[in-house]
Amino acid sequence: MKIGVSTYSYITLTSNGSMTLTDVLSHAAETGYEQIDFVELPQQAGMGLTEYADTLRLQAKEKGLEIVAYTVGAELLNPENGSVEDEVKRVQGCLDVAAALGAKMLRHDVTRGPVGKQMCYKEVVKAIAPYIREIADYGQSLGIKTMTENHGYYIQDSYRMEHLVEEVNHANYGLLIDIGNFLCVDETPISAVGRLAAYAIHVHAKDFLVKSGAQRSPGDGWFQSRGGEHLRGTIVGHGVVPVGQCLKILRDSGYKGGISMEFEGLENTLYAAQAAYNYLKSVV
Repeated sequence: MKIGVSTYSYITLTSNGSMTLTDVLSHAAETGYEQIDFVELPQQAGMGLTEYADTLRLQAKEKGLEIVAYTVGAELLNPENGSVEDEVKRVQGCLDVAAALGAKMLRHDVTRGPVGKQMCYKEVVKAIAPYIREIADYGQSLGIKTMTENHGYYIQDSYRMEHLVEEVNHANYGLLIDIGNFLCVDETPISAVGRLAAYAIHVHAKDFLVKSGAQRSPGDGWFQSRGGEHLRGTIVGHGVVPVGQCLKILRDSGYKGGISMEFEGLENTLYAAQAAYNYLKSVV
């Protein structure tokens, strides 16, 4: 199982200008990571996104890093700009960027849930499934698998994710399983990963600290789960997520892909990237 890292792990440093994505590639390779996931690329002056993606692909290759996935947002129920058809075309354009990166997977969101509409979850999934298939079709034509992550509260529980992938029912579509994100909806990672392992196309390792919602919030850096528990992102291996047990469940289910570390804690980013890599290497 190859160990990778998401560029999201470095977002604090790339957002404040301390690091560029080229710097991120260098640090990831020096740390020991073999693979990398890119989160939605920023616009570059005088350069289109596909051209920039091709530049990053060559830089990653020089450093011995395989670009495995590209991550983008999407809203297929209540798009903020234009129609749902416009949003589908935008995500299909993101697949072109993924192809320029050399990524074989695209992770896209599907919806934040109904806004101003009386719809149950199954009605929502039925409404958006045809659009997800359109995206999956285009991805298949490029040789890129499409997937949705347990993310964003609304589509995050394992039973909802299971219903989504079964309703879409497309050979080119599956799930990105973030083993830590289930805590955001108060679900046990072990049981959730066990339910969804067969649908896994890609995996993120993330970790959290957790405190009871019956207590006062610890403050900065903490947020609430859907049920009111207090969570804070931390270095993979330092929190409560049973990372090794979840990886064993995936391996035993037949999962053959890699795992990408994702960090969103308060600790020093570069230290966190190295510590998480060391932990994951020992576990794998």
